[in-house]
Amino acid sequence: MATLEQCRAALDRLAQNLSAAEGDVRRAAAMDRSLSCHITDLDATFLGRLAGGSIQDVTQVAGPPPGKAQIRLAMSGDDLVALVDGRLHFAAAWATGRVRLEAGLRDLLRLRTLL
Repeated sequence: MATLEQCRAALDRLAQNLSAAEGDVRRAAAMDRSLSCHITDLDATFLGRLAGGSIQDVTQVAGPPPGKAQIRLAMSGDDLVALVDGRLHFAAAWATGRVRLEAGLRDLLRLRTLL
């Protein structure tokens, strides 16, 4: 089972990957939205902001998200690490219920480039 430190490191790697992206991926990540990622097996949530083409101001809280972020993810720690490492494809994980994603329709349409 992934630890909170491994999950935080995965989010940091994702932020770096987004910052270095170009083209359609860069444009999709350029939105300014609040973001939460609930790690279900560790019952912890990472909160941050998708802005400027990266994930910024990441903090961690115990339990489920304290509020409703504009983009909400939920998954196990192992799945987060596997997604960022490229060992798990987002569409397959979402289709099988391993990853939950909630966002407004406009945001979902922009995010599909990232996923």
